Amino acid sequence: MAFPRKEKEVSDFVSERKIDEKISFVRNDHEVNGTIYKILENSVIVQISSSDAERIGAASNLTVVSHKNYSVI
Repeated sequence: MAFPRKEKEVSDFVSERKIDEKISFVRNDHEVNGTIYKILENSVIVQISSSDAERIGAASNLTVVSHKNYSVI
């Protein structure tokens, strides 16, 4: 038995986000710039450079950032 998914209202900020949009966020005291790879309900998956991934201790050049924790550049 499956439960129907509840539709949530999306904020204006989230609804305006686009794939390949440039964003900036802070992780482990480093400011990181990246590109939105995928938009999720509460966060975005961001593609960052390999050197930035190494600086912040990310396992790959893709990282998850909450909608609350980034700004559009």
